Amino acid sequence: MDALTASLALGGLVVLAAASGFLIRAREGRAKILTNAVRVTPEQLGLRRGDLPFGSTATFVQFSTEYCAKCPATRVLLAETARAHPGVRHVDIDVTQRPDIAQRFTLKQTPTTLVLDEAGMIAARIGGAPRPDALARALDIARRRDHGSYTI
Repeated sequence: MDALTASLALGGLVVLAAASGFLIRAREGRAKILTNAVRVTPEQLGLRRGDLPFGSTATFVQFSTEYCAKCPATRVLLAETARAHPGVRHVDIDVTQRPDIAQRFTLKQTPTTLVLDEAGMIAARIGGAPRPDALARALDIARRRDHGSYTI
């Protein structure tokens, strides 16, 4: 292989890697609004029913791991947003030692945030560090959405 061919191949790989990175970054932190609502219970999250009740209007369920670089900033954003909205609660679940929870909720990355309504129905799912605008939109939908009655 001559130098020109090797340079073109290397340049093509760099462009492909950069495009893939931009695509992944553009999708991260956006809320996926769920049309088929699924009910979540405290027991499914590894909590006892009386441990940490869900919020009266909405709940942010953050799935984290010990070595997650974006989880601390996500924790701060979710906690501040919950404090700013009466009836909203933030629950942080460390799934490092709980692969059963990670499997039940099909977690592919941390942080992952579920936005639940007052009944524990999932209104939205956010993969990666949530964008503030996506979080506000998901919270609004959780507060006013009509849900079905599915359970996982």
